Amino acid sequence: MTETIVIAEMTTNGVHPSTAELISAAMTFGGEPTLVVPCTDAAHADSAADMGAGSILAAKSDVFANYDAAAWAAAIDGVAPAGTIITAASPQSKDLAARIAAKRNISVVQDAVSIQNNTVTSPVYSGKAMQSVAINGPTVISVRSNIFPAATGGATSASVLDTTGNIATSVQEFMARASQRLDVSEANIIISGGRGMGNPDNFSHLEAIADTIGAAVGASRAAVDTWEQIPHSMQVGQTGKTVNPNLYIAVGISGAIQHLAGMRSSKYIVAINKDADAPIFQHADYGIVATWEEALPVLHESLKAMMG
Repeated sequence: MTETIVIAEMTTNGVHPSTAELISAAMTFGGEPTLVVPCTDAAHADSAADMGAGSILAAKSDVFANYDAAAWAAAIDGVAPAGTIITAASPQSKDLAARIAAKRNISVVQDAVSIQNNTVTSPVYSGKAMQSVAINGPTVISVRSNIFPAATGGATSASVLDTTGNIATSVQEFMARASQRLDVSEANIIISGGRGMGNPDNFSHLEAIADTIGAAVGASRAAVDTWEQIPHSMQVGQTGKTVNPNLYIAVGISGAIQHLAGMRSSKYIVAINKDADAPIFQHADYGIVATWEEALPVLHESLKAMMG
């Protein structure tokens, strides 16, 4: 197998902890992967020192100050060694994966949920089927979070490659998201509301539970389309964000195919709906037939007691 390269998932101040999962995924191909850290300050790569990569390459450039699709793809393509590339399956990294694959004229597999014996498995047809792809050469693969255990161990070498000024494209303005609440694509626990919540003000009850257990708040497409107060950034589903948390709590969500496509791979699904025949119950591990007004106060009090 060719060399395996991991593109670090970045935060404002360094390498996102989920990068250790990507390194673990890369290790299934054998050998110790190279971790490429796109950064404006080489010190940002320090947080990856114990994530299990064989070597770390801090790719320092001013284009990495904010995400610009074409600039990032060009910069990373210019420094990453030849081989199979592993990225996260966040919206940004999936965009980056496709662009790097196009630049290198190699295949791309998005949203991988399993890698075994050089075979990559990922969902297709809105999650209604799974495809298995045999990897026989360099490929770009985006990997969903919470699939692989986090790798550990110190890197044997680290280097810095400063490419500042080599890319013509620059970002003129970057709009940060208004809310500092945890994004659904990054969360291990998600509580989502649908149109069954009645009105957008009632999402405050979901937010209260989310704050208690450290969860993100999501929404169905129906809720986003119905209420302008619920932003698209919260939408989980085929036309929203694909998530893979350890726990997904669906409140007032019927379970349309579009929504299931974005969350059906969650490890555990809890559904709360007043309609006992709602499709969501066919996919839930645990179900509560009740209105949100009946169920959420009891759930919240129980969670607060558990959390101490």
